[in-house]
Amino acid sequence: MTTGTGADTPDTPDTSGPGPGAGSGTFAPRPGAAPLGRMILAQTALETRMLLRNGEQLLLTVIIPTLLLALFGTVEIVETGPGKAVDFLTPGVLALAVLSTAFTGQAIATGYERRYGVLKRLGASPLPRWALMTAKTGSVLVVEALQIALLTLVAFALGWSPQGLTTWPGVLTVALLLVLGTAAFSGLGLLMAGTLKAEATLAAANLVFILLLIGGGVIVPLEKFPEAAQSVLQVLPIAALSDGLRDVLRHGAPVPWGDLGILTAWSALGLGAAARFFRWE
Repeated sequence: MTTGTGADTPDTPDTSGPGPGAGSGTFAPRPGAAPLGRMILAQTALETRMLLRNGEQLLLTVIIPTLLLALFGTVEIVETGPGKAVDFLTPGVLALAVLSTAFTGQAIATGYERRYGVLKRLGASPLPRWALMTAKTGSVLVVEALQIALLTLVAFALGWSPQGLTTWPGVLTVALLLVLGTAAFSGLGLLMAGTLKAEATLAAANLVFILLLIGGGVIVPLEKFPEAAQSVLQVLPIAALSDGLRDVLRHGAPVPWGDLGILTAWSALGLGAAARFFRWE
């Protein structure tokens, strides 16, 4: 029989064991953000999975360029000049793949993320905003690598014989053109997504895609257009990317400095404007 004060006395916790941090087997919470590099890689992987799971984006970024290359490469619909049609078309379709992913797809996806408040919430996370944009760019580069690999296989199956890939300077020039093209289109896409409403971005991005597909030297040679129009079309980033890739891959030409200069200017303009005017909500 025990006596007390009328209330049960709680059991006294056992404090005889080692305290927090006393041994390697002790677990203690470690609040704080993960290393920046790990956060960027994780966000890049997430952005890539979301893009690849989106059927509409896959139609735009993968299926349409592949079908255009297969159709126009096997059926003579447009006069592409001397030589095989696939030799003219492949560089243009590679440029179109960059446009579809870096500009159209990214603009639409980012526009709706902004509308639904996703960007606002991510902006309040430990991931810096510039790191979020870096992750989005990394995701674009991963998808572009898959696109280029697929389109290259299709082009080789159609009899493509690139000239500029036989030397390292040619390979590096092609890579530089693709990187600058990605930077230019990414900047323009983010500028559109960060300043317009999501519905307006959807309509405008698809309209620009169609217009540049027709008038950017992708399928139809710029020489088919009136001379007055050619002088304007030649300074577009899609035309510079198409012409630069075509000069190297079709003709084995040296570095196309003029096209590189145009892409550099568009990259600086697009990324600078996006950084200045992008609104997160």
